Amino acid sequence: MTEPFVPPPYPYERLDEIKAIADGFDGGAVDLSIGTPTDPAPPFVLTAMAASDPRGYPPSIGTPEFRAAASRWLERRLGVTVLAEDVRACVGSKEFVAGLPRWLRLRQPERDTVLYPAISYPSYEMGAILAGCRAVPVPCDDAWRLDLAAIDPSDAERALCLWINSPGNPAGALEDLGAAADWGREHAVPVFSDECYVEFTWDDAPRTILTHGADGVVAVHSLSKRSNLAGARAAFYAGDPGLVSYLGEVRKHAGLMVPHPVQAAAVAALDDDGHVDAQRRIYEDRLHRGIDLLGQLGVPAAMPSGAFYLWVEAPSGDGWDLARRLASDAGIVTSPGEFYGEAGAGHVRLAMVGSDRSMALVETRVSRGSAGAVGR
Repeated sequence: MTEPFVPPPYPYERLDEIKAIADGFDGGAVDLSIGTPTDPAPPFVLTAMAASDPRGYPPSIGTPEFRAAASRWLERRLGVTVLAEDVRACVGSKEFVAGLPRWLRLRQPERDTVLYPAISYPSYEMGAILAGCRAVPVPCDDAWRLDLAAIDPSDAERALCLWINSPGNPAGALEDLGAAADWGREHAVPVFSDECYVEFTWDDAPRTILTHGADGVVAVHSLSKRSNLAGARAAFYAGDPGLVSYLGEVRKHAGLMVPHPVQAAAVAALDDDGHVDAQRRIYEDRLHRGIDLLGQLGVPAAMPSGAFYLWVEAPSGDGWDLARRLASDAGIVTSPGEFYGEAGAGHVRLAMVGSDRSMALVETRVSRGSAGAVGR
């Protein structure tokens, strides 16, 4: 008899112990466990949202204005030409990630496997599980990039898709997007490139997999991070016309729609680069401040190649141990690396999204000597 599915605990709900420790400080815990923006959304974006008429159902595939704005942004910021007709809206990129295997399996019922990075955002694996598919992690190399040569040929034959994430969460690695696109075409496996942190690329110019052609690939982009609109749930996907069209139609039947006001806000946000450039400077500064703080605590950390996370090796080899020590010695809440895959158990992730006020609070705690020698 098949056992009923029981959802596992949501990873961040396992942090109650860490939060309780950090809350013991005056001023309370400084939560750096989740990449939730704390800076305000641009006022002109909120004005566009407020001015939009919420009556009537929005087009599931996205308004013509939203899709055209996405097309302009892709060309202006990433140097690729994608027709607006090959762009579709989605209700935040996480919804797309978690729902994709279900839609792909309807298209190819003979396949049942989702390939995803062994160190990655948990929703790639959970999307496969929720669709009743096999979730098969792809090993990463020493730089936290996918080792495509390690994919078992039998898994490739059964694969519905390969997920890549560049810049990556949690380690900030930049993938070889061309190699991933080539691998997918060679094995007839669609490649989905989650590029939600692309505006925060530090070691190179921002890159998209679409630079290597649209055949068999889809890029997924979000306004949550670049424009501080995580609560609005605005994102889009673009690429292979056949895949994009199919997904747009099936999602239409599922009733998945980005509200009119949110799409209006997205148009305003996508057409402006100034607020993103300002946010880049803020995150770059916070990353350096985080590195300095950890250094004072005896924990070496390095600037990532992209994104706004610090992926830090635990001196003891135990990520939970380091998370507890950072909570008890500095009052900060971090995510143990096992949240992102078994191979990450010896690390912690710090999301450097804390407000300037909260960062200053931690800096004061450390400078006053309230921190112990975490590296002992």
